[in-house]
Amino acid sequence: MLPQVVTVQNMRESDAAAIAKGVTSAELMHRAALGIFNAVRFVGRVAIVCGAGNNGGDGYALACVLLDNGITPTIFRVTEKFSKDGLFYYHTAMSKGAEEGDLRIPSPFTGYDIVVDCLLGTGFRGEVSGDMQTAVELINACSAYVVSADINSGINGDTGEAAIAVNSDLTVSIGAYKIGMFLGDAPYFIGGLRNADIGIELLRKEYYLMDYRQLHMFEGYNAVVIGEEEFRRRFDPGEGDFDLPDRAARLSNETGKIIVVKNSHAAVAADMQYLYCCADYII
Repeated sequence: MLPQVVTVQNMRESDAAAIAKGVTSAELMHRAALGIFNAVRFVGRVAIVCGAGNNGGDGYALACVLLDNGITPTIFRVTEKFSKDGLFYYHTAMSKGAEEGDLRIPSPFTGYDIVVDCLLGTGFRGEVSGDMQTAVELINACSAYVVSADINSGINGDTGEAAIAVNSDLTVSIGAYKIGMFLGDAPYFIGGLRNADIGIELLRKEYYLMDYRQLHMFEGYNAVVIGEEEFRRRFDPGEGDFDLPDRAARLSNETGKIIVVKNSHAAVAADMQYLYCCADYII
């Protein structure tokens, strides 16, 4: 069975359904932290940069996991605000011996081997600004290995659009890959991508992940292959977020052809029955 790729709304509703069945949101946050921990070889000095929402909460939970495994991380907070579960894991991490850093000092990530981006989650829309923009710029200016939790902060999880975003060496998607990781600007910010399964049953099947090396199979007979920029120019009405996969699927059904929409590193393919995503940065 091919791995799933989902919209942000599907992932959000699937999370809520898991919680309704008895899995606590704090447990899901802990699973997310374990997924990140298991996806990365944590060595040396580790900085975790946290925002106000559940993405920041994943960072505080990761700090707890690191401490349980003999690594003392430094937490950098962009805001004094916390989600409910984030506050719990922040206090737990501090009680276990986590250190706190100051983003206001020059080059705050000097000397760190790994910096974990837990600023903004997949539900982010718009443009990064203010203190959050400063944090993104500081991460991008550092020489450490950068890991983004769930998605690179600043990227729209459905469209891939981003004016400013974290440049990651590795992005660890939580639960399932998000469609925006394969579209728009996302391929130019994501160095490598892998998914951490945290045991959530998806409510809807939307897109499937295929091996990038198999893309040529969709580009032969009865296929229309088009660059993403050209596709957007031709079919985006300019009325808000453009649902590129949905438009590709409708075009496939209208023409009876396979539609392949590509950028330099990723593609979406519609074959009248299913929608597939692929990228050369999947690890």
